[in-house]
Amino acid sequence: MSERDDILADRLNVEPVIFKGCSSSELGMIVGVAALIWLPVSLLLAGLMGAVTMGFGLAGVGVVGTVIVMASLFQRLKRGRPDGYYQQQLSIWLSDHGLRHSPFIRRSGSWDIGRTSALPQ
Repeated sequence: MSERDDILADRLNVEPVIFKGCSSSELGMIVGVAALIWLPVSLLLAGLMGAVTMGFGLAGVGVVGTVIVMASLFQRLKRGRPDGYYQQQLSIWLSDHGLRHSPFIRRSGSWDIGRTSALPQ
């Protein structure tokens, strides 16, 4: 390595940003969820109008629009915060609503080692 400014992929701590502050895995998640929502809805609407194949075009436009809007929302949500912030917030929210067990210790107060008597001498 001759230059100090070289950026190597094995030295990155987090995934690189590729679109509006989102990494490729975040964009993949957004595209997947948007396709699961838009495809059936648009095919149903187009089928009711008698042009089923037009539903695929509607779904494509809906997915692209959803990606742009959600990427902007993620960009605003992540601005100025540490890596993984919104994943931790989502995990805590799910835990608060009883939907998932949170891996974080959220207890407030004094801690004890659990012993009640002194060790025998």
